[in-house]
Amino acid sequence: MKAVVCSELGGPDRLSLEDVDPPIAGEGQVVVDIKAASVNFPDLLTIRGMYQIKAEPPFVPGFESAGVVSAIGPGVSTLAVGDRVAAFGTFGAFAERWAVDATNCIPLPDDVSFEAGAAITVAYGTSYHALKQRARLQQGETLLVLGAAGGVGAAAVELGANMGARVIAAASSDEKLAFCRELGATETVNYTTDDLRQRIKEVTEGKGVDIVYDPVGGNLAEAAFRSIAWNGRYLVIGFAAGDIPALPFNLPLLKGASIVGVFWGSFLQHEPQANEENVQELFDLVTSGTITPRVTDTFPLASFRDAYRVIEDRTATGKILLIP
Repeated sequence: MKAVVCSELGGPDRLSLEDVDPPIAGEGQVVVDIKAASVNFPDLLTIRGMYQIKAEPPFVPGFESAGVVSAIGPGVSTLAVGDRVAAFGTFGAFAERWAVDATNCIPLPDDVSFEAGAAITVAYGTSYHALKQRARLQQGETLLVLGAAGGVGAAAVELGANMGARVIAAASSDEKLAFCRELGATETVNYTTDDLRQRIKEVTEGKGVDIVYDPVGGNLAEAAFRSIAWNGRYLVIGFAAGDIPALPFNLPLLKGASIVGVFWGSFLQHEPQANEENVQELFDLVTSGTITPRVTDTFPLASFRDAYRVIEDRTATGKILLIP
């Protein structure tokens, strides 16, 4: 079968499409014939050896996919051959088939496409966990989303709006901000042309924001934190800018604010039942038409470098998929 293989840590140019042996379902595993796989920013970090979870080459990258169960390993009773599933794991999704733990497979409703199923678990799962469990977002609160047009950012904008928040989307271009307004943002900030603090002060009439959703880090972090309201929550999602910010500790003290870490990978390890409930709720939202994962770019598996390049160049709006 065909698979994208990382034989040496580095950029997408170090990856190759290779013929590899088909996987065999081990104890507690199933083999999924992949119909769509999602490319996320952590996939770029992983092949560079910069993600929180390290992999030793050679390995097949990819965190999430959707497909059809084609084989069942010993000890699996919850799934059957032919089941449609959304599957997630540490590595292995960028291939024609994937041997994955059955506990990391969630049945995909018949009226949810494979493309939507592949776009749900990581980006929407991260954002829903962040807003629901970590921020405990309440209807009527104000939510600032940095990097709002990317995979997790776009999911946070759409979910926040549907959870009753007033969403301020911040991104690097007017085109990206137009996309965010389609997702439900009521206010926008172009942080390449606007002063982030001043713009937030204007649109909140000096009150600040209740929640900051930050997958970017870098030099935006302190300006965003200084714009937080009393009892605000600052969600640390990731560091797409590359730099991990160092915030003055007097800021949370003065504002009674919280700095809240969000690591979806640890969440699903420590609270798998809560994660499964979250994903089921997300599927219900998709089925009802309440949310619609925006798949804006699809590539055949052989064009994996082009998919990575969209992530690397930060031109992504919404989700990017590989189709074996």
